[in-house]
Amino acid sequence: QVHMVESGGGLVQAGGSLRLSCAASGIIFSISAMGWYRQAPGKQRELVAFITSGSSTDYADSVKGRFTISRDNAKNTVTLQMNSLRAEDTAVYYCNRYLHRTGWGPRDYWGQGTQVTVSS
Repeated sequence: QVHMVESGGGLVQAGGSLRLSCAASGIIFSISAMGWYRQAPGKQRELVAFITSGSSTDYADSVKGRFTISRDNAKNTVTLQMNSLRAEDTAVYYCNRYLHRTGWGPRDYWGQGTQVTVSS
């Protein structure tokens, strides 16, 4: 079955950095575009960044210049390096496949995510 295990979240002060990791299984990782998503309190889940099988990337305007998504096909992992964190980055962060046709992830599976809390 599809399984995504997110890790690396925590509490950090504004201006600090965190590196999130995701271990994926149950998918053909090397040909799958992958995305990081987040859901802040009282808000809908949103796409933060995605990376294609060829390692092309795109980012939400709110994180451009601060976050970097990358992948390691040998380890079936995708990472999100987050720098210059702001209080508004506080959210539960999830990884999943990214589906170009819908601009979103699959509807049938979401993992637990990892909590990122940024204090001001």
